[in-house]
Amino acid sequence: PLHSTSARTMSSTSSDAAPAPTEQGVPEAAAEGAMSLDEKYERCRSVGAECIMDDELRLLLEKKPNPLCYDGFEPSGRMHIAQGILKSINVNKLTSCGCNFVFWVADWFAMLNNKMGGDLKKIRIVGQYMIEVWKACGMDMSRVEFKWSSDEINRNPDEYWMLVMNIARSFNVSRVKRCAQIMGRAAGDEMPAAQIMYPCMQCADIFYLKADICQLGVDQRKVNMLAREYCSVIKRKFKPVILSHPMIMGLREGEEKMSKSVPDSAIFMEDEANIVNSKIKKAFCPPRQIPGNPCIEYMKHIVFPSVGTVSVQRKPENGGDREYKSFEELVEDYEIGYLHPGDLKKALSSNLNALLQPVRDHFKNNKEANKLMKQVRKFAVTR
Repeated sequence: PLHSTSARTMSSTSSDAAPAPTEQGVPEAAAEGAMSLDEKYERCRSVGAECIMDDELRLLLEKKPNPLCYDGFEPSGRMHIAQGILKSINVNKLTSCGCNFVFWVADWFAMLNNKMGGDLKKIRIVGQYMIEVWKACGMDMSRVEFKWSSDEINRNPDEYWMLVMNIARSFNVSRVKRCAQIMGRAAGDEMPAAQIMYPCMQCADIFYLKADICQLGVDQRKVNMLAREYCSVIKRKFKPVILSHPMIMGLREGEEKMSKSVPDSAIFMEDEANIVNSKIKKAFCPPRQIPGNPCIEYMKHIVFPSVGTVSVQRKPENGGDREYKSFEELVEDYEIGYLHPGDLKKALSSNLNALLQPVRDHFKNNKEANKLMKQVRKFAVTR
């Protein structure tokens, strides 16, 4: 199995690796040294739907040239575009501002949360597959490192478990149970004791890694806030900044986020073009409606940050071709009915397929990656 190592090293282990794709979400003139503090702050802040706290983020960027950002992920099945492309966009924005980024490959956490039926061998395979996806989809790996939780905890058990125990004795059970959402559970769900351990461990990760910025989804807010509360308990002045990216909704009506266990609700990173076309064609996309429209949301969070300009191909009698240089232009046309849902979907499918093609190529041409993908596709997804 892979061990904690830099992503740059891992990406050069195979002779048939995919060519380095264009970095997602970062303008060409993104030289770190040429950016002002205001520019760095605005770019980093654009990652989050929420930031706690804005003034702390600005001060951190002013005082520390290379802040450490972290995100933890459970290897739990195939990767969808929110985990793949959106994560790459966000990582590239942060690293272009001088940040270093650590991915905490949470294999033990996935086992605690019964992902892959709690089978650690399968979980490790899924984790390696996910790393292969990020290597292929445009993430700049020069400031990125992957650390496996099991390896790191076993390497420094005294330090890690002392953190966990101190956090556990600082909060009551009721406060910890409110963090159940981070595991995809409700506070009232029947929970094994493992899911009481989980938030205390995730909170400890932040301090163990010495993270300055917690860059996770808004669904992880409660445990990140627990870390800030713990800083108050231990009278630590500098608290981790919480920079939470939005959750990308599923393709079907009313789905607040993509679900791996419901394949038609998500675009997966190695989906073939015809599968992407079919899923987008069936996606919920009411005319003239912006809120709750997944096709509009994917344009906003996935396509425009990646490609900058979107072209819509139409027959002359339907208004002719149209080029959108900003998301706001597209929204304006859609709201007044000048852009039809069918034309929006065709443009969305075309752009998503272009973004996913390097990943498809990598998993087709790289023998190790291809083997991992085939193994992961055989695994049953467990909630």
